[in-house]
Amino acid sequence: MSGHSKWATIKHKKAATDKARGKVFAKLVRQVEVAARTGGGDLETNPSLRTMFQKARDNSIPLDTIRQAVKRGTGEIESVNYEQITYEGYASGGVAILIDVLTDNRNRAGSEIRSILKKTGGSIAEPGAVAWQFDRKGVVMLPKSVSEDDIMEAALDAGAEDLVDDGDSWRLTSAPSDLPNVRDALDAAGIAFESADVTMFPNATIAVESVDVARSILRVIDALDDNDDVQEVYANADISDDVMSLLDA
Repeated sequence: MSGHSKWATIKHKKAATDKARGKVFAKLVRQVEVAARTGGGDLETNPSLRTMFQKARDNSIPLDTIRQAVKRGTGEIESVNYEQITYEGYASGGVAILIDVLTDNRNRAGSEIRSILKKTGGSIAEPGAVAWQFDRKGVVMLPKSVSEDDIMEAALDAGAEDLVDDGDSWRLTSAPSDLPNVRDALDAAGIAFESADVTMFPNATIAVESVDVARSILRVIDALDDNDDVQEVYANADISDDVMSLLDA
């Protein structure tokens, strides 16, 4: 969602409890496995795996656990065959939602997603109704203490496309396949960053100025996030700082 740093803060708070962190671990391991199955187990030739591998390491998942996931993905170890599905829906205020799922049972996943949306005030959308409103991007969030010139000097030749002032942070974007190179370039330049991930980024946003609407949107997203098959939830809501402050209070 627009205001990526706000969204990152929400996700961080959600992962703060041990239970939530356990869910994050399980989902990341599954994503590593699927990336290896899709593009092979070589980090150098599979940028998706390289990105997921690093994301797992950033979240303190043990190296042996990640390597086992890669082996399951490449078929060296027997595993469940997960199917990738993207569901589309709406929350309050006409906010568009994309729901990335990895599941071993399509029928169960579809039924659970529809049930969650119905119970929390959201609704399912027809395929294609929402997806066109998002672009897949590599996104790096950096602290404002780093200068704009230093970031672009380090990252431009590595594939960085744009640098945007995102309030408390800088938001650096690239093509998904260029994210590992951008990350390496920042590391080589000694520039610390807050997060680096491939995400679906809205090409237009809906401003949310109502606390009740914002709370309703987050209720839908939180419920979806709690589902084991759901890997990521993306929304095109731009919740204002004032509303976020009231929600935090």
